[in-house]
Amino acid sequence: MSKIRMNTEYRNKLFGRIKDVFEKEDTQERQAFLMARENFNAEQQSAFELARQVVERSYPTEDVATLRKFKKKYGDPCDVVAKDKCFYFAHMEDVDEDGKEKKTSSHFDFGIYGNLNGEEYGDSEDRDQFAHAYFREELKEKGLNPDIIPQQLGKDSNPHKTKHIDENNRFIGRGSYANDNGTGLAENWNKPFHLDVIGTSHCRSRAIACTKAEYERFEQWRVAKAKVVSTHTTWISSITKQTDQLKIGLKAYRYLSEGIELASELGIEVDEAELVRTNSTGLTIYNPSNLASMIKGMKNKTQTREQKIALRKQYESVN
Repeated sequence: MSKIRMNTEYRNKLFGRIKDVFEKEDTQERQAFLMARENFNAEQQSAFELARQVVERSYPTEDVATLRKFKKKYGDPCDVVAKDKCFYFAHMEDVDEDGKEKKTSSHFDFGIYGNLNGEEYGDSEDRDQFAHAYFREELKEKGLNPDIIPQQLGKDSNPHKTKHIDENNRFIGRGSYANDNGTGLAENWNKPFHLDVIGTSHCRSRAIACTKAEYERFEQWRVAKAKVVSTHTTWISSITKQTDQLKIGLKAYRYLSEGIELASELGIEVDEAELVRTNSTGLTIYNPSNLASMIKGMKNKTQTREQKIALRKQYESVN
């Protein structure tokens, strides 16, 4: 029986099948990301409850109620209370190089697209990546690409990257997309994290006093948020390295059977007949066995204690 020649369609199908397995493998990188995201949820709730105490200390609920009564009675001139999810917190417990008291302040935004660097504006890509990573499963389910930013790490801005970022933000509901995405993800996520603040400017920019310990607690929350982005980047970068080699190898194969063998060497069962049925000159380094070994070495699968001991014994017996 003659061998089936490899073509672009077969390559794409094999690539997609293998990449899907890479993304679902229980690697250390994936576990670190999932743990960071879970930890952030707890940090978000804890930090926001502290923010509630700090804000209500500066703007007591009874004062807020009084001002709302005034607005109802006198109209716009007394319209000074609004709900906000971002706040400037500041403390005066640090000293400068001359030993004088100095103000330490930062902007803390509890929204899904809130900053990660303490600045009210800027770091847009980090904000995007956090939201995409947080809603990764929802985006994947809709056929979108939540991993586009780490996949494009180190590359210049380009239409392909911009297209996927915009599609993700439209689905989540960022900014101008808030009313036309139909999912309400951002709106529903942000809703529980609003507090009554007295003032008339955006983010009620007058700094709200807190203690140094409280300020450091808010910074700890922001670090947890940044951890979601960094672990997402590490995990997806690991997969990208593997898939880059996979693309080169599949391109070099002349026959479909070579791609099937590669999948098998990677521990992925692919039925050749099924692959053909659902269908709408390799270099030495890229023979299926060698390429599979190379790709496997690009990730750190979680190992049991017994596996580590066995590997150590194997190493010592050779050396």
